[in-house]
Amino acid sequence: MFHVKLHGQDAMARGADEKLVSRRIKLPRRIIEKPLLQVGKRVLMALFVLCLTVLLVWLDRDGYHDNADDQVDFLDCVYYATVTLSTTGYGDVVPYSDTARLVNILLITPLRVLFLIILVGTTLEVLTERTREEWRLKRWRKNLRDHTVVIGFGTKGRSALQTLLATGLHKEQVVIVDPSSKVIDIANSEGFTGVVGDATRSDVLLRAELQKARQIVIATQRDDTAVLVALTARQLNRGAKIVAAVREEENAPLLRQSGADAVITSASAAGRLLGLSVLSPSAGTVMEDLIQQGSGLDLVERPVNKREVGKGVRETEDLVVSVLRGHRLLAYDDPHASPLQLTDRLISIVRAVPPTSPPVTLPSAE
Repeated sequence: MFHVKLHGQDAMARGADEKLVSRRIKLPRRIIEKPLLQVGKRVLMALFVLCLTVLLVWLDRDGYHDNADDQVDFLDCVYYATVTLSTTGYGDVVPYSDTARLVNILLITPLRVLFLIILVGTTLEVLTERTREEWRLKRWRKNLRDHTVVIGFGTKGRSALQTLLATGLHKEQVVIVDPSSKVIDIANSEGFTGVVGDATRSDVLLRAELQKARQIVIATQRDDTAVLVALTARQLNRGAKIVAAVREEENAPLLRQSGADAVITSASAAGRLLGLSVLSPSAGTVMEDLIQQGSGLDLVERPVNKREVGKGVRETEDLVVSVLRGHRLLAYDDPHASPLQLTDRLISIVRAVPPTSPPVTLPSAE
């Protein structure tokens, strides 16, 4: 029986105070201005129109008539401007001089139209934006499948995602789950779709369409959270590849039992790389280059082509380090690795090249 060893605070737990309503999907979009800023500007524009109308009436107040006391003071000017711009028009304060009526025709009427455009336009924009978001969300749900779900957008999650993007993964095929709205906003600004919420809850993972995902990356900061996420994810999706990171090596077996296909011990891996760099700085540099996709040397997995079937491992075009046969991982010098079979997959080292260029491979080690 395994026990999960806790370590530090979790980025997944920093949103414990998030309300249920905040567990929502945020599609990436170009935000020109913040909504409150847009509303504030329109309110100021409406107030400016109102003040301008009041000023016009006040300057020509002698041309207006008040049925109540036959006098038009400043309050009457504000009152008349308000009811006129809102098209209410009670008729108790009216322009009677030719100048006042001309000003109403040429100036106050256009200001009334502008005032209505500002108010109605704001309402219509809000309704249109909601409709547009609903339509985008429905289309996103319909088209999304075989995507990648990244749980936790911290240092580990970002690094894993950068590696996947370097191998050709498109941002449209990535969904990020994190309990922090600010983190999801950052992900949106980078072009990713995000889901705000606790990934240990099945309803949050369903919002990320995890049941249709092809691969899942669990990059939480706490090992117990990673175990719960792996259990929930495996229940929702039996066929997806689940890769998870843990801090403590003793928690790795429990995470594998929870449904993870591969478990990376972040603390131990960093420690081994440090030790290797101490013994040989050049070897440490090469190892770091291998795990960084898109530059220098890349460690890739590919199928065996028909020309290589029946040949030995050292007769291939690539620098093969391992052969994956079924569920067995054979070293390049394993006698059972050769001859190669059509169903084998090769783990080899290649030279990283731009996606538009033809692949360049290293010569085989003879």
